[in-house]
Amino acid sequence: MFRFDENLKVYLHRDPVDFRYGMNSLSILVEQVMQLNPMDSSLYIFGNRRHDRIKILFWDGSGFWLMTKRLEASRFMWPNNKAEVVTMTTSVLHALLDGDDITTVRRHPKQEYLRVS
Repeated sequence: MFRFDENLKVYLHRDPVDFRYGMNSLSILVEQVMQLNPMDSSLYIFGNRRHDRIKILFWDGSGFWLMTKRLEASRFMWPNNKAEVVTMTTSVLHALLDGDDITTVRRHPKQEYLRVS
């Protein structure tokens, strides 16, 4: 599987979408429902009602990419966050695509020190 650049912003639309939607419908959904710019070089993640399919919309500067993943036997562990739009990192997106339960992923808190000794 390929990996996305760590510098990309990732936005997940929490509610299920009609998977007949293509690039145009999903970009309108990003703009009007998510209140984001679909052409800002971010990844926009959409899932279906059964959580066995994911679509990823991405603008590369000259056109849209639409990637789809369909699971044959299992389901994606969708976050149960109450927000309409969930922001995540590419490492969490990779965990979601790999089948991990991203609601249980916890990162160590970032430590900042003024000096070593």
